[in-house]
Amino acid sequence: MPYEHASRLSRREFLLRLAGGTIVFLTAEEIWSLASWAQTGERPSDPEFITRVNRPQDLESPPQWLTSWITPNDRFFVRSHFGPPSPSSLKDWQLHVEGDVKQRLTLSFSDLKAFEEVTRHAVVQCAGNGRAFFRPKVPGVQWERGAVGNAKWAGVRLGDVLKRAGLGSKAKHVQLLGADRPVLPTVPLFIRSIPIEKAMHPTTMLAYEMNEEPLPILHGAPLRLIVPGWAGDTCVKWLTHLTVQEDEADGFYMQTAYRMPVTPVQPGAILNPSEMIPVTEMAVKSIIARPLEGAKVPGGTVQVEGVALTGEGEIVRVQISMDEGKQWYDANLGEERAPYAWRLWRYAWKGMKPGSYTILCRATDSRGHTQPSATPWNPGGFLWNGSDVVRIEIEA
Repeated sequence: MPYEHASRLSRREFLLRLAGGTIVFLTAEEIWSLASWAQTGERPSDPEFITRVNRPQDLESPPQWLTSWITPNDRFFVRSHFGPPSPSSLKDWQLHVEGDVKQRLTLSFSDLKAFEEVTRHAVVQCAGNGRAFFRPKVPGVQWERGAVGNAKWAGVRLGDVLKRAGLGSKAKHVQLLGADRPVLPTVPLFIRSIPIEKAMHPTTMLAYEMNEEPLPILHGAPLRLIVPGWAGDTCVKWLTHLTVQEDEADGFYMQTAYRMPVTPVQPGAILNPSEMIPVTEMAVKSIIARPLEGAKVPGGTVQVEGVALTGEGEIVRVQISMDEGKQWYDANLGEERAPYAWRLWRYAWKGMKPGSYTILCRATDSRGHTQPSATPWNPGGFLWNGSDVVRIEIEA
């Protein structure tokens, strides 16, 4: 499948849809903040990024970048709802901890750095990565393979900060709010929440470094949440407010967007809110980085490589097929491994004769979950993990 840029919403269309003070006709992916983007002007410079949305820029890493254990900061995919906040709004940044706590906290960056520092390798993947492969198609940013990356994060445990505040008797969820803002007051804020059990898990962290460098502004500086094993919609960027509360966060981005059916549904099904749950854990998945879709490669040995990831557990097996899944062969797994990080894999296909071939790959994790041939359809196009498919031509 050739790479195609997603259709972009013009400023005129945006304003027309907002006529009457409503956002009913907007998808989450079509809402942007022109003002904050104009103030920051920061963007990755590599022209190989695949631009899915212009403002704020949603940038996909091309698959050939998914061949290293660590994804460099300047090659890490970018996903934002409103664009980065202006530098002036972050000048006097503070983290506020409030709600059902025994002691409200207002923490400066220095206060935060006084907590014990922790580091962890972890994948961050957009919940919609692979949305373009659902059939029938669903609306939203048409990510293919590259809305995912693996980084070394440094920061402090969210649980340590919450312990300092002290949890109240009704503490069941932690609401998350960042400094990014929409231009128009009729557009809802990007507010998410996670259950208190996940918030207190020792791997959940408030990150201020990425790959041993200060967190870049496009990736949430000065502070973002990292929830290893869960989809990126929980990894709120530009974090400023933590609110401990009894209920899930209210609002569009928790109660309408980023939700999936409790059980598989037929395409086009109309669901009640009670039939949907928030997107949480990532699914086991492998991605072919090389060869690229449509590549023409010389005969002989074909090197097939890529990455594999899962939510909880670890990748223990990746298999390759060149005959539509009739036979599967084990790929070699990379030596570098860590919980919640991806695993590199490679397979040398020898003696390939000229012709057209379809390469499939599938992964299995330590809990026995194996990547399916296709993902059950869901209206948001979330958590695609069907076997990756790449078609190539072997030349004489």
